[in-house]
Amino acid sequence: MESGQAGPCVPSHESGTRRTVVQPGWRAVKRNVRCEICGKICLHEANLKTHMRIHTGEKPFSCDECGKGFSNKITFNQHMRIHTGEKPFRCVECGQRFSHKMTLNQHMRIHTGEKPFSCDECGQNFRQKPNLNRHMKIHTGDKPFSCDECGQRFCQRAGLIQHIRIHTGEKPFSCGECGQRFRQKGSLHRHVTIHTAEKPFSCDECGQRFSLKTTLKQHIRTHTGDKPFSCDDCGQSFSQNAHLNRHMRIHTGDKPFSCDECGQRFSRNSHLNRHMTIHTGDKPFSCGECGQKFSQKIYLNQHIRIHTGDKPFSCDDCGQSFSQKANLNHHMMIHKGDKPFSCDKCGQRFSLKTNLNKHIIIHTGARPFFCEVCGKSFRWLTTLKIHMHVHTK
Repeated sequence: MESGQAGPCVPSHESGTRRTVVQPGWRAVKRNVRCEICGKICLHEANLKTHMRIHTGEKPFSCDECGKGFSNKITFNQHMRIHTGEKPFRCVECGQRFSHKMTLNQHMRIHTGEKPFSCDECGQNFRQKPNLNRHMKIHTGDKPFSCDECGQRFCQRAGLIQHIRIHTGEKPFSCGECGQRFRQKGSLHRHVTIHTAEKPFSCDECGQRFSLKTTLKQHIRTHTGDKPFSCDDCGQSFSQNAHLNRHMRIHTGDKPFSCDECGQRFSRNSHLNRHMTIHTGDKPFSCGECGQKFSQKIYLNQHIRIHTGDKPFSCDDCGQSFSQKANLNHHMMIHKGDKPFSCDKCGQRFSLKTNLNKHIIIHTGARPFFCEVCGKSFRWLTTLKIHMHVHTK
């Protein structure tokens, strides 16, 4: 061997490390030193010195811009790129630049399609380990993040942060074109396509085009019938995760949307928006036949059936048709014999709550319907209507 070359290392039974056997003419080099606190083996004394800062908390490298401290120079140099904007690592496929080589390596998997991290439970593959870790919580059911307002729990911190904005009303993401604000960045990205009108994703089945790949994937499920999102409480399946999240509020009783006027709470934002028309009096939907206006489009659609005579809801038992599904549901109780509404006074049961309310008036003696002409009061609206003929004759 040449002069100055380190001699071979052999195991040391006393310390559990390796020691250098020095032969004549060789220069000894210290290697494989052990941390006395945690037992980690370091290749050199310099590595051990850096490692020890984990235990001591020493951070000798400090950023002049923000004051943040670092235990080693490599991490410090990486941090400084946040302030300098330096991005030395470039993707050869698309030209995108990155401040860290690790981030470039993760990005390259988009082009290569590589997904090296696999779920042992269901076999789903992921590009990044953090994505696999988040996915695993689906199987473990772990939800360590809890909302202080309503107690709803989340498996990811990002999900909690987005949820909290429902209570605070915060909408940090703003559209540069029209100024509309959004709670989530994804919602902003979807909205921006309204202005660009770009729809690069096409369905192979029907040719319909979409601005977002996620929307295309959701659409494809209408053809395949795939419903991958399942409720653990009742087993009902959904084609979209957002639909499952809305459904879960049935079981949890969560009503995160609150009316500023009266304090009434709702499980969906759309329900709150419909409710707000009570306070605003806004009726933007107008009937083309008679001009009657409605606060919600669903009410207009139901009203139009008066003019068209359309009765799309049919009873399977007797064939009777109805213009509204609620009327069909009420009718079905006749066949079932179901009477879920009971009078607290006499125990008489009713198939409809409205019939129970009418019955209760017998016990209370209330006469809530008044004639505006003579002031006479009546128990039921139908009786008042009959009475009004006396004044119209």
